[in-house]
Parts: sequence; C-alpha cells; structure tokens
Amino acid sequence: MSTTQNSATRIGVVGGGAWGTALANAAAAAGHEVTLWLRDRDAARRLEETRENTRYLPGVPLHRRIAATAEADTLGAAATVLVVVPAQTVRSVLADLGGTFAPGAAIVLCAKGIERGSDSFMSAVAASVLGPAAPIAVLSGPSFAADVARNLPTAVTLAAADATLAATLAATLSGPTLRVYHTDDVRGVEVGGAGKNVLAIASGIVAGRGLGESARAALIARAFAELMRFARAYGGRAETLMGLSGLGDLVLTASSPQSRNFAFGLALGAGASPEAAAGGKLAEGAYTAAALMALARARSVEMPVAEAVAAIVAGEASVESVIAALLARPLRGEAE
Repeated sequence: MSTTQNSATRIGVVGGGAWGTALANAAAAAGHEVTLWLRDRDAARRLEETRENTRYLPGVPLHRRIAATAEADTLGAAATVLVVVPAQTVRSVLADLGGTFAPGAAIVLCAKGIERGSDSFMSAVAASVLGPAAPIAVLSGPSFAADVARNLPTAVTLAAADATLAATLAATLSGPTLRVYHTDDVRGVEVGGAGKNVLAIASGIVAGRGLGESARAALIARAFAELMRFARAYGGRAETLMGLSGLGDLVLTASSPQSRNFAFGLALGAGASPEAAAGGKLAEGAYTAAALMALARARSVEMPVAEAVAAIVAGEASVESVIAALLARPLRGEAE
C-alpha cells in the first residue's frame, strides 16, 4: 500500500462510544468500508437501524459505509482494527476479541492511559495479549470526538515501532479532514497521551478554584516540563513531546470543559469530591494518575503537579493543601 495515497480497505473499529464512532466516521469518509463493533447487541441494533449514536454523538449521522454490529467474527475481514475502548479495559477486550482478528491485521490502540496494577503502557498490554510479533500502533493527538465526527479539520499522530507500518497506517486513516502524521516513537506518543490527561485535571483544578489565567498558564508550562522529563526517562523523544501527541494534546485537553479530564478537575477545584466530580463519566486521567506516579518514582522522575493530582484523586490530600505545597516548593532554575 502506498504511504502517500489512500487505498480502500476494510477497517474494524472496536468500541461504539463517542471516539470509536467518530473514528469510524472518519475512516468511512476516507473511503473505507468500516465494521463498528459494539459489545451491547441492543445498542448495535439501534445504531444500525437509526444510523445515529444518540447517546454519545447526537445529531451526527453514521456514515453510509459503516456497518454496526455485535458479531465479533465480522472483525476478521478487517486489515486494520482500531481498538477504541477505555485504557483499563484494553487487556480484557483484546483477550476476548484477539482470536477473531485476521492474521497480520494491524492493531491501532486509541486509548490514552496506563494500565493500573501492571503500570503498563497500552502497547505493552497489547503485546502481552496478542504476542510480541503482532503489528501494533498507537493513535493520539489533540482531537475531540465531536470535531472529528463532524468532519472538522483535525491532526493526530500515529506511532508504530516499524516506521513503514506507521507511514502506511497514517496514509490509510488520513481523509478529507483528518490528517494523520506518523512516527516510530511509540513510547513518546504514549507518554504524551497518558500524561496529558493527568495534567489536564490539574489545569481544571486551577480554573475551578478561581486562581486565574496566569496561574493556569504557569501550571501548564510546568506540567509540560514534567511530561518531558518523564518521556526522556522512558525513552521518548523530545521532538515527539513537542508535537501533536504531546504539547498539542495538552493544550487542547487542559483548556476546555469539553475535555472530560479538564471538566473533572474543574469540579474538584470547585469543591466536589472525586466521586461527585466524575459524575458518572470516564476521566482517563483519574485512573492513570497513580500508575503514572508509580512509573515516575521507579525512575526518580520529579513530577510535583502529577503527584498532587494523584493525591487528590486518591483522597489523600485536599486541593488547598496541594496548592499550598506547590507554592512553597523551593525556587530553582527554570530548566531544572
């Protein structure tokens, strides 16, 4: 397959939430036939009949090239499978569905997080389930599902250890309004995607506490410095973190209530408990915070902002106490 021209193929999408539906629409708009798999048979039937995901993307019609189904065997026809489920369920979903994938099918992981318990990045989780030879890629970047679903211009990054595979998949998934850049820096892209969720919660806390835009800008800058330190410690490249899947995604997620992580932090800053702040919605950063800090401590990476978020989410510290602690930290050179 050419890395500069998009050839029609069948793409499988696992997960019928907002992001899965949006990526299915984008893949169909790029000219592909898409199988959108949902675990819930009734939800799959309704989506196929109504052609609208009224729960997650109301008002956005499902592209005519998408077939919604709960039949896992249909994924076997896909040359590329996008796994679009929450980070903490990736392992179980791959264990359930991996046997239905076509031999050699490329698996694109679209969750941004670190698995709790194992403290594993998504690519490591997938390799442990599917085997080290499985062609695995990760997709990340500044993207709201509603924007992608409505065909608004969006740019993201796809990473695979095999640079040729990364380029091929980027060409496959790119469409009229979705531009996919590629890299072989899998770890850098994963660090950016997982870490920014935790740090976006901190940005929301600052906003919810009414500390002002100057404080929020300073926090985002210092949080990005933490992300860079962490990425270097785990083999990510600085240029990757400076790109779409690092700085770009942090700026988007840390600046808008449309981000679940920012909205979660906003509620925490306004005085809500972690349980009330979640409001029944998934904020990946809340689950990733403890795992991120475990990995940071393992390699002596100093991440005071992320550590503060982890403590608040775990109920180990109050918003007031962590703000006071951060402001009382010793002054130092900005590059330190």
